[in-house]
Amino acid sequence: MSTATKAAPRAAGRSKKKVEPLYYFFLFPALILFTLAITVPGLIGIFFSFTDSIGIGEWKFIGFTNYIAAFSDPAILSAFLFTFGFALCTVIVVNVIALMLAVGLVSRIKFKTGLRAIFVIPMVVSGIIIAYVFNFLFQNSVPAFGQALGIGFLETSLLANPDLAWVAIVIVTAWQAIPGTLLIYIAGLLAIPGDVYEAADIDGATKPQQFTRITLPLVMGYVVINVILGFKGFLNAYDIIVGLTNGGPGTSTMSIAMTIITGFNSGDYAYQMATATLFFIVSVILAILQLSLNRRNSV
Repeated sequence: MSTATKAAPRAAGRSKKKVEPLYYFFLFPALILFTLAITVPGLIGIFFSFTDSIGIGEWKFIGFTNYIAAFSDPAILSAFLFTFGFALCTVIVVNVIALMLAVGLVSRIKFKTGLRAIFVIPMVVSGIIIAYVFNFLFQNSVPAFGQALGIGFLETSLLANPDLAWVAIVIVTAWQAIPGTLLIYIAGLLAIPGDVYEAADIDGATKPQQFTRITLPLVMGYVVINVILGFKGFLNAYDIIVGLTNGGPGTSTMSIAMTIITGFNSGDYAYQMATATLFFIVSVILAILQLSLNRRNSV
């Protein structure tokens, strides 16, 4: 056996790093808490989705009855449709505006540091507080503004219009979500070497051409990250909708989260657990698709 062959196993043995006990000290408490607070309640909820339980008292197995009913329930289907439509619209609005602001805030303008601090303020304010403030504005200030300018659809509150209430929810949600997305885009833009733009200037590229052919391709990984994080977050929309419309007018702005929680409070525990399980399955499928997209784009 050659010297190189004998040395190979020893080198492989040395390459295996011993795991420090401190890692387990931090891992196991978090793992136990996650299991007790998330995994176990989730499994219990899935179990009860196959029963007729109201949350307390006696119950019995009823199989897939709750799931069959959920698939044919117009309220559930409407909540799913609203939630996914709202999430899609909001993620587009948030990313377009945040990217535009980020480009402006990394350019050579005065007071850009102070402006960055101002733009991130909405991120640190509670969603329910933001919703109540905008509720007042949409109920009073905006109609007064619409009447003064003679703008018909603004003369009454958007929140009272079943066809336009979702627009108000998108506006308020975007207002709170843009700062976090903005910070990620700023980090991505600052990572682009300045030499790239200098070379483009020498070649005579205009600012729009630099944006479409240099900036956008180089921050595409950040776009994917923001779209994934935003879409997954908007699917769980609850507090802002509660503060603005409480699911109204009627049930036109009822999200999945609101439908489930409202059902829990009205004693419809097992049925809404079936709805929550279906929502969980859809979320897992989306997560797998997003993970595949991440790998494909090397994000």
